[in-house]
Parts: sequence; structure tokens; C-alpha cells
Amino acid sequence: MGTDVFLSLAQAQRTTHGFPHLPLVLVPHPIGGVDGGIVRAKAEKVADQALAALTSDPPAPAPTVAAASAAVVSAPDDLDRFQEWACEAGWSDGLPVLPPTPERVSRILGKLDATRLAATLAPLNGRATLEALAINAALAGAGPEHLPVIVAAVRALAEPKFNLNAIQTTTHPCTPLLIVNGPVTRRLGINSGPNALGQGHRANAVIGRAVRLVLQNVGGARPGLEDRATHGHPGKYSFCVAENEGVSPWEPLHVERGFGHDESTVTVCGSEAPHNVNDHGSTTAAGLLQALAGTLATPASNNAYLAGEPLVILGPEHAQTIAASGWSKADLKRALWEKARVPVRAFSGENLARFAVIDRPRFTGLGPDAALPPFERPEDLMVIVAGGPGKHSMVVPTFGSTRSVTVRVEVGA
Repeated sequence: MGTDVFLSLAQAQRTTHGFPHLPLVLVPHPIGGVDGGIVRAKAEKVADQALAALTSDPPAPAPTVAAASAAVVSAPDDLDRFQEWACEAGWSDGLPVLPPTPERVSRILGKLDATRLAATLAPLNGRATLEALAINAALAGAGPEHLPVIVAAVRALAEPKFNLNAIQTTTHPCTPLLIVNGPVTRRLGINSGPNALGQGHRANAVIGRAVRLVLQNVGGARPGLEDRATHGHPGKYSFCVAENEGVSPWEPLHVERGFGHDESTVTVCGSEAPHNVNDHGSTTAAGLLQALAGTLATPASNNAYLAGEPLVILGPEHAQTIAASGWSKADLKRALWEKARVPVRAFSGENLARFAVIDRPRFTGLGPDAALPPFERPEDLMVIVAGGPGKHSMVVPTFGSTRSVTVRVEVGA
């Protein structure tokens, strides 16, 4: 069952779970945020359909044969016509793509086994073979040197705790953010300094974009069909950054998570767009805490009721100010957990009732002056240092029902 505007997602889900023949019962959209009487009336109209679907055997599905490998197709030689053709075929993200010719794909793969499976990706359980990843890397303009990072990111995305199916199909604007650590960032020139989240660096652009195209073309999250983001955000083209380890006063993210300084890693987070934190006046950690906590404590973010792991990207100048006050990264996390509280009065009564169903222990028995942090424990907050000169930092809310995953970048993919 589902609402009528999400028919394409319902069709994808029944196919993914091996029941493409099951009947669908559609309720007129919307059913959320409307009066209960309206929802009840909509339900009554489809009750007989639901009963019939549950008490009758659907016809057996037609047998299907999965493709063993990528197909070779004919495409226009003219690059302008190729762009139109790629969009019509659903391979493009709307920006220009390069033809994934056998020669270019072979060059990206090198001596790697094209048939090797890196991961199976939701929502359509697409087989992300190295060949499939190389094809999408070629579309994005990536080279063979970028493939190991792309493969590592895809492996991380497939980890169950990341909850890729929800990230790929939600109406929330989240998309995977890639945080790269270690020597590979310097070797590939992945930007961690000025304009770290912006344009201008090939490695950031092609790695993030290749992963996004893999999620669309292999995972099956096609915009408006399986990918049902209400608005989305520009990170859905490419969302990749390196941590600026050289200017950080603390251990970097991958070392914090048990990897060595000389190891290269990719961390994936189901992230919203960054929210700027402008503080040109504070000269102490306590002063900066006000601005950072205020930006974190947003009542309309998913983290406000689903908790999860929001991300703080500290600009180097803000990081140095905090460290100069004698604070460790753990000190900052604890201080933000104590300070970044969302008052219960910031939520509507209807939302509080909904939250109490989703997370009863956190949202029942709260007094009018109660306030809740947007993450359950101090250690759930992610903190990295990135960016260039300037008194700015970033707060990046997440989908909530997801956990970040860090994996090693393997030599030879």
C-alpha cells in the first residue's frame, strides 16, 4: 500500500523484494499532516481493495533473466547529441557526461577483474561490479586514479547501518557526503582548503559525481521515480570533501575511528546541505559555542527527533580558537551536546504526538520547559576541520535514521 504519487516507488520496492506481481493498493495523497477524519475517509475508500488484495492469489510473475554484465550499445558520436541521448536513456544527472567507451572503461579498470562485485545497492538491489563502477566513473570524467576511492565509498554505502534504501528513496533532501582522509587526499588533490565544499577541484567533483551516478544508474534511484526527494539539494550532483588534517589541532576523523594516520579512508554520511555558522567576533571556545549550538539546535531538522549523527565542519580559524581555549575535540562534543538543546515548546502539538510514536522514551512525560539535544550522546556528533581562511564553520544535519560508515581505501580498488 502507498499513496498514489509514490506509485513508482511502490513498484520498485515490490520488484526489489522479489514480488513484482503483488497487487498495489493506492491511497490518495497526502495522508501526513492532515486531519485524522480525512485520512480515515481515504482509508475507507480503499478498504475493499486492500481486503481483496490480501485474500486472493495474484498471477504468477513472468520469469526474468538478469544481465551478466554491462551491455554494449550504440550511441551518437557527436558529443552534443550524446548528451541528449544520455539524458533520454536516464544515464545522466543533467550535466554533460563523457561517453563510457570500451577503451575508456578498460583504461579505468586497468588489470582489475571487471566482474568482481563491490556491493549490492538499494533500492533495486543493483549489482555494483567494478565494471559498472568504471562505466559511471567514465561518465563522470574520473580517471583510473580515482577508482579506489569510488569503490571504497560504494562499499561503505552498502553497509546495513547506513540505511541506503531510506537515503535513496526518502522525501528528505539528504544525499551521501563523502569525507576522505589520509595520504590519498594529497595524492589525488582532493580539496580540503578554501572552497572545500565548492567547485574548482577535479578530484572532489568527479569522485562525488561518479558515486552519485552509481547510486542512480546501478542502485536504481532515478529522480522523481525511486528517488522521491521533495527538493533535494546541489550535493546530489557531487558531495565530496577531504579533511584539512594539516591545520587541525586534533586527530582527524579516520584516526578517531581507529585507523592509522598513514591509512586512507572514506566516510559516508547521509547529509543535508551545509548550514553556515558565521562568527567573526568570538575569541574563545565558550563564545563560539553559542553560534555552533544555536545552528545545531534546529527544531525542523530530522536530527531534532531522530537524533543520529549531525556533522560540524569547523573552519581552521574556529578550530584554532577552540583549541587555544584548551578544549579537545571530545570537550567540544560534550559542550555542544549540553548546549545545543531544542526546547519542547519549539515543536507543534501535532509533531510532539508524532514524535512520541516514533521514539516514545524520548518524547513522553516531557514538561513544558524540557529541551532535547539533536544527538543522543556526545560521541554521536561528528567533527572535522576543513576549509580555508575566514571565521566560518558549517553545520550539516543528517537524515537521522542512518549511521556514518568509514572504510579503508584499498590499493588496487
